[in-house]
This record gives sequence, C-alpha cells and structure tokens, in this order.
Amino acid sequence: MNALMLASDITKRPVVTLGGEAVAQVKDVVFNGHAGRVSGFTLSGRGLFSGPLRQALPWEAVTGLGPHAVMIHDETALKSRDEVADSAEAAHGNVLGARVLTDTGTDLGRITDVVIEVTAAQALVAGYEITPAKAPGHHGRTVFIPLARTIAVSGEALVVPAAAAEFMADDLSALEKAIPEFRNRMSGKEA
Repeated sequence: MNALMLASDITKRPVVTLGGEAVAQVKDVVFNGHAGRVSGFTLSGRGLFSGPLRQALPWEAVTGLGPHAVMIHDETALKSRDEVADSAEAAHGNVLGARVLTDTGTDLGRITDVVIEVTAAQALVAGYEITPAKAPGHHGRTVFIPLARTIAVSGEALVVPAAAAEFMADDLSALEKAIPEFRNRMSGKEA
C-alpha cells in the first residue's frame, strides 16, 4: 500500500520498537536529493526538555511508517547521526525555500514542504508543496506538484519539466491521482 505524507507531518512522531518502547522522536527527515528518497531521520529525545540525539535512524532500519509512529525492531536500529545525515547533506538534501523553475524558465514558486510516497520497501520524494509564484485562483494557498522518480536539486533551485505545471494539485488526494498520469507522460506512455 502506498501513502502520501508531508515531511513536516512526520517530524515529532515517536520512534517505537516492536516491543512497544518509545525510544526517540523524529526531529528531521533526511533526504538524498540525487536519489529522490528518504535516507533516514535525525532524532531527539522524548519529552519537553529533550534535545537532539547523537543517534539517527537510517531508512533501512524502519519496519513501518504510519500516521502516528515510526516503527523499528529495537534500539540497535539506531546509528550514528553522521552515518545517516552526512551523505544526504553532501547530496544537497535540503530544498525548503528553494525556487521551483520549469525547464522552459517559468518560476512556479518556492518549496514549503516535501511530499513523500511511502511503500513497504522505501520512501520516495513524490512531489513538493509550494507557494506559487503567481497564484491565480489560489489566493496565497499552497499547491502540490508531482516529480519524476529521479530529480536533480540544489539548495537554490529545483528544475522540473514544464509538464509538471499541468499536474499541480490543490491537495494531497488530488496529487495522488495526478502522479501516475504525470509519470506516464514523463516516461512517454500516455494514459
């Protein structure tokens, strides 16, 4: 089963062992921008005054990512923060605030969140929530754009195919319907 969720909705979710022990909470989602996938999560302790942990959670150790918790087998799943975060940061994983430009030079807006498609095996970047540069009919609201499986990003701009603008959606359920059509168009298979 595939599910779409915003990266910001995952932060602060508890990390729970299959034995039922809450061992941490998600601080940040770590992305590998070149691969277009989630690499893992940085963590903080549980509780009001808990700070960041030196440990992080690699995606490979996640047994389940649901609407209320991130599940792991046990605490041995946690690794050094450097093992999880360094490779993604070197790959320009932070895109929040970056401009979204089409390959024809149109400014679509700025990224406010990342849409993640979670499957049983992986978590892929499926699209972005953006504040549109020009918002006819959107009145300052955010919109969603789908992305192909593999993308190139930097901390300054994300370049997307011009066709992505045709598949902008007002909410995640509309984006979920648009993604297969967009992917078919990008692969040359019209629906």
